[in-house]
Amino acid sequence: MAAPYRWLAVGGLLALAAPLAALAAPSAHSLALAAGYKAAFLCSGVFDAGETEAAVAADDLEGTYPEYQEAVRTLPARIDRAAKTVSVAFDEHLPPRIAAWRPGLGCAQLPIGAGPEATARLPRLEARPPAGDPDARRWPDGDRDAAASLPADQARRLDGVVAKAFTAGGYGAGDRTTAVLVLMDGRIVAERYREGYDLHRPQRTWSAAKSLTASVLGRAVALGVLNIDAPAKIPEWSRSGDPRAAITLAQLMHMNSGLFTGGPGNRTDEIYVGGGTVTQVATAMPLEAAPGTRFRYANDDVLLAARALRAEIGDDRRYLAFPYQELLWRIGMAHTTLETDWQGNYVLSSQVWSTARDLARLALLYQDDGVWNGERLLPEGWARFVATPAGVQPEPVAADRLGYGALFWVAGARQGLPEGTYAMLGNRGQWVVIVPARHMIIVRRGFDSMGGTQFDGRVFARDVLAAVQ
Repeated sequence: MAAPYRWLAVGGLLALAAPLAALAAPSAHSLALAAGYKAAFLCSGVFDAGETEAAVAADDLEGTYPEYQEAVRTLPARIDRAAKTVSVAFDEHLPPRIAAWRPGLGCAQLPIGAGPEATARLPRLEARPPAGDPDARRWPDGDRDAAASLPADQARRLDGVVAKAFTAGGYGAGDRTTAVLVLMDGRIVAERYREGYDLHRPQRTWSAAKSLTASVLGRAVALGVLNIDAPAKIPEWSRSGDPRAAITLAQLMHMNSGLFTGGPGNRTDEIYVGGGTVTQVATAMPLEAAPGTRFRYANDDVLLAARALRAEIGDDRRYLAFPYQELLWRIGMAHTTLETDWQGNYVLSSQVWSTARDLARLALLYQDDGVWNGERLLPEGWARFVATPAGVQPEPVAADRLGYGALFWVAGARQGLPEGTYAMLGNRGQWVVIVPARHMIIVRRGFDSMGGTQFDGRVFARDVLAAVQ
């Protein structure tokens, strides 16, 4: 039986802490997972983000899940820059864990036991981004002329709040900020990066990727590919009599599927770092509660929603190109990479690498109700849909606990924020807060420790709003 996990209230979320048996000697499979973790993050950090091995080791590989931490530090890794692979040895009787990079699709892990020859069979993205230098285009399509000035007193107060975000312990005992971005009326009024980071260096979004998934699904709805009120098309559930076939796409987006998760949070290590696939692991979960009767924050629900999109599109080449051609490249998200498993399923619950500015662009699309440069990309009212609490809500563990919409977290007066505020949130302190009442967007990126109190984006957002009042 797997070790039981502890759950901590962090920033209005239920965050996973160490298993109660975390200090026990790692099993052979745990070593394989730790090796996969190291291979995956080194691969993405080096080849997606252009970081040094030392930088990845200091940031992505530290402060992580305690049960993997020591093995991640000590297992030997080999980076092949010509082949763009990372190999991590863990067992003398098995090949190393291997992660391989591809243009546009980032790094995919091979399954445990697969050798380097399997990298040749990984899926490839055939679509190419629009021609031209994205930096030369005006903001927000590009990065030129993005900034606006504030009155001196507001700028001074806002600078102080931003500086506090970069101060150790400023908004949480384990916080380590890499970027802060504040927008008013669509223009950047504050922007700061930690040394080694800038507007072009991406980092993993963790669960903020779930809100990107909502956007990709919204684009598919706008094009008539998906109907969110219909049962999600999951081929693995198509056998007659399977009760899971009744789960709707909306229930997956509201985290109301009723599927077994093994506890709040649904870590999905077998997919993220074990070399398992979405179609192999996520689709195998049985029902635990009637659909629509329970809220359970779950990575699998998001993975299954993306699986349904792949099934509806049918053509795998079009599926891989769809998020880029229909959404990301249309709104200037030129520094964002969506990663897949080794069978070509997007792992859109977490494995996305993006910049603070690209996440701000996605937030701007919502601030304008899904319209970009006069073209409607998301259905009319989609922003209201994702930002409206619906279905069974999270059980409050604190008075200021966030509510849940459709792959976005929802805030308001209980959190000391304007009503209608909603946010993209991810582990290790990823916050993208959209405040429609103030025409403001607040982005914070970090490498907060999973074992400590992470950055409190609610308090930070309140301070930002007060600074420019």
